[in-house]
Amino acid sequence: MDDAERRVWSRLPDDTRSALAGLSPADLRTLLLAVARDRAAAVRPADLVRRWRTDRFTRPAAADPRALAAVEARLWELLPAEFAGVDLSPVAPIGTCSVVTPMSQNRIVTTFRATEVLSDPTNALAIEAAVRRREQPAGGTVHLAACHRVLRAQDFGPTWSAHFRLFTLVSSARDTGSGRTEARLLTLHLAYWRTVLATLLPPSAAARVRLTLLDSPVVGERIADTVRPTLGPAGVPLVDEPERRRGRGYYVDAALRITAGNGADEVELGDGGFTDWTARFTSDAKERCLTSCLNTERLVALAEARRPAAP
Repeated sequence: MDDAERRVWSRLPDDTRSALAGLSPADLRTLLLAVARDRAAAVRPADLVRRWRTDRFTRPAAADPRALAAVEARLWELLPAEFAGVDLSPVAPIGTCSVVTPMSQNRIVTTFRATEVLSDPTNALAIEAAVRRREQPAGGTVHLAACHRVLRAQDFGPTWSAHFRLFTLVSSARDTGSGRTEARLLTLHLAYWRTVLATLLPPSAAARVRLTLLDSPVVGERIADTVRPTLGPAGVPLVDEPERRRGRGYYVDAALRITAGNGADEVELGDGGFTDWTARFTSDAKERCLTSCLNTERLVALAEARRPAAP
């Protein structure tokens, strides 16, 4: 319990926490909705304007929606036919991220109705992939894509919005041994993101896809003898990043990072890697899952910054 929690509980009767814990989910929801209704009844129009201007959760995005729509339409056009598009709900079941990742629920905007505002489409797509995999033969494969505005509770700093748009891929298939499944999924994702970067950014953007081998020598062998030869040396560079520390314990086998720029000017556009999510959702340790995503607002900003000025 942190200091803020301790302070709040100290102001309530001693048995409050156990009483609330003993309520059924439906009764707890009824109680919280009643509290929300009472608090909303006390809000004045001026309060709404003040919150609209100052609350980082409610401020509109800075990106031009026309530019975003154009770029995202191009991302859908470039998407391989294997991927099925999914239009995700704005909310997901509570625990969608924290149950299968080290992420704290405090970083997620939780609702009163046993749901949470979508903070990462990869987690939601992994659940959908697991549902679809259950309906397939063991040798089937699911490839899903979604583009969604996400909301995260953590403070990224004064220059960053609490909400932003992500274009996300999730693939799930059963392990066939010797890293072959991982190589097939990784080749598909990497080829797509390299195509996206080559199509939407000029060479001067210095776009790269960075690849980190985590804890699987077999996958490392397949990257060397299958993935890299299939992708070829031409186009957006595929760069090894063995020094990467972030994401270890979150991703398994291998992770990727999509960047543009050099040195202090480097911008991270996307991230991804293998996870055990669909294996856990299907209770099948042989299930393999690869996720990857790209921030379309950052991509638009970078593309516009690199666009030649009109004569």
